[in-house]
Amino acid sequence: MNYSQSVEPLFKSFELGNLKLSNRIVMAPMTRQFSPNGVPGADVAFYYRHRAENGVGLIVTEGTVINHPDASNQVNVPHFYGEAALNGWANVVSAVHEAGGRIIPQIWHMGARGHVGDYSEAEIAEIVQAFAQAASEAKRLGFDGIELHGAHGYLIDQFLWEKTNPRTDRYGGNMLARTRFAVEVIEACRQAVGPEFPIVLRLSQWKASDYTAKLAETPAQLEQFLTPLVDAGVDIFHCSTRRFWEPEFEGSDLNFAGWTKKLTGKPTISVGSVGLDGDFTSLFTEGKGANNVGIDDLIQKLEREEFDLVAIGRALLADPAWATKIREGRTDEWIPFTTEALKTLN
Repeated sequence: MNYSQSVEPLFKSFELGNLKLSNRIVMAPMTRQFSPNGVPGADVAFYYRHRAENGVGLIVTEGTVINHPDASNQVNVPHFYGEAALNGWANVVSAVHEAGGRIIPQIWHMGARGHVGDYSEAEIAEIVQAFAQAASEAKRLGFDGIELHGAHGYLIDQFLWEKTNPRTDRYGGNMLARTRFAVEVIEACRQAVGPEFPIVLRLSQWKASDYTAKLAETPAQLEQFLTPLVDAGVDIFHCSTRRFWEPEFEGSDLNFAGWTKKLTGKPTISVGSVGLDGDFTSLFTEGKGANNVGIDDLIQKLEREEFDLVAIGRALLADPAWATKIREGRTDEWIPFTTEALKTLN
């Protein structure tokens, strides 16, 4: 083994059912908009393969939109429907698997403008089925699981958050009712893929419109919120925070992923400015670069089993060999993140 003792927890294998990973490093989903008319090409396949062959244990693709009219208003965000787009994704899967990697698509609906009160129950049922169809296609194409994007103020999250869900029917009115849409999506996807196909759910307390937002103010509320999602069939929670090192609640050092694992017993992925000296939201919204920093605190939390997997975002975007370099003790060779990394697929 080439890696030092200090990073050993990152390079332990991980297994959950049929999902077998060589290490704990996950490529975080990052919207790239390099798929003309929604179709990922050879450059997208190369981009993901490049990370897989450099030691990333699990790749979560950029958000891929389901087949619904309001799912996306961005022409070059990849689709997860239609023959051309699905053939493109089949090529991506083959490229990653040939490099020894594992890959799951992030399935996405960007959401309503403002709030979800205008959706009829018939349209909600159509959207649920569109998620399920995407899940079924993911399994057919040979992906290793799916991730449902339920964070950051997009559609699933809009149903979860009281400020964007004014409904008073069975989809709103209290915390439990606000989880119903997510539950229906998860259950439909589970039915579409069977019991052994991993389903990851990405969640966040914060929203792109409100960094201080909370779905749950206390651990007790968080447990109440998470329980129906577990019962619906979530295998892994991907817990998005702006800064992984910040405690989620007063009186404990546990972050969002730590609390979610403690309360549900399910594996969790921690993410949020890993390896960078600034939080990822400012790097994205303000076009800033960032210097690389050590991850001793992250390693300690992983070693204490506060969470199970670690998602790397912009550090891995700038340096496809980030995982290889940390394994081989070459962190002084990490490439700093700059906005130039956003302009190409490398």
